Amino acid sequence: MRTPLHIGDDTALLVIKSGMSLHGIATELSERNILPHPIHLVWEAIWQGITGKVKIGEYRIEAGLTPRGLLHKLIEGKVLQRTLTIIEGWSFKELMHAIRTNEYLTHTLEENLTDEAIMERIGLPNNHPEGRFYPDTYHFPLGAPDITFLERAYRTMEKRLADAWAKRSENLPYQTPLEALTLASIVEKETGNPDERARIAGVFVYRLRLGMRLQSDPTVIYGMGESFTGNIRRSDLRKPTPYNTYTEHGLPPTPIAMPGSAAIHAALHPTIGKDLFFVAKGDGSHHFSATFDEHKRAVARYQLRRKRKKNGTPLD
Repeated sequence: MRTPLHIGDDTALLVIKSGMSLHGIATELSERNILPHPIHLVWEAIWQGITGKVKIGEYRIEAGLTPRGLLHKLIEGKVLQRTLTIIEGWSFKELMHAIRTNEYLTHTLEENLTDEAIMERIGLPNNHPEGRFYPDTYHFPLGAPDITFLERAYRTMEKRLADAWAKRSENLPYQTPLEALTLASIVEKETGNPDERARIAGVFVYRLRLGMRLQSDPTVIYGMGESFTGNIRRSDLRKPTPYNTYTEHGLPPTPIAMPGSAAIHAALHPTIGKDLFFVAKGDGSHHFSATFDEHKRAVARYQLRRKRKKNGTPLD
């Protein structure tokens, strides 16, 4: 019982399913040439009085592990933890695709379920799912239900948002934490530059205070749904949808993506100045402007730079 199991310098996986006996486990390990004397493992368990205490799950057998050490691991339920990461900026559709294609989760949510039906399954009827699941890396044992994963990510977002809301700056134009989450999702989609999140949030907050439309391209794209092909046309900006912030005042009705903690912090602690406009420079950063005339000049400048770069023309 003190001689290491036969796995060399590598590792092996052992999956214990419901109904498997210790004798069956020992036999499987013997057939895989990992455990030379399976009966010894059974005798050890009988001697310790723990034959019926093995926990189901997936276990990693490391090099150097002895039969006695393995037995203790099985009794203590030290199962292998699998992971799934929710990426900042994902839509709910992207999240569900990641869940449904994950081989380690148990899939209980049918493919044809609507978003509303999924939210009802996790006990949240009449709640829109977009933006409500916290981006992070989650650990879970083999066979964990997909619905449990969603519930955990939802509870995590609720707690993180509540904590951030309690520490928010004063005089923000949000009535509820969900409104702050909505703006955070726009910030998340507008920029991945950590140095600009608070400033971009400040532009939108300033616009909300002045009663201006947000005029955010990511909201238009979200509202277009499947009809978005990769480019926004002027006609798209003029076509009213609940999410088109070029035609509609105020915030969209729901978040448009899953914002991370940095975007949430930016929405609740914006850097508010005189800036009302910004345009992408093409290098991951933005040019900010306080007036429309200045903004138009910046747009022309950076559009020209992009055209020159595309055509291989030397830049200024």
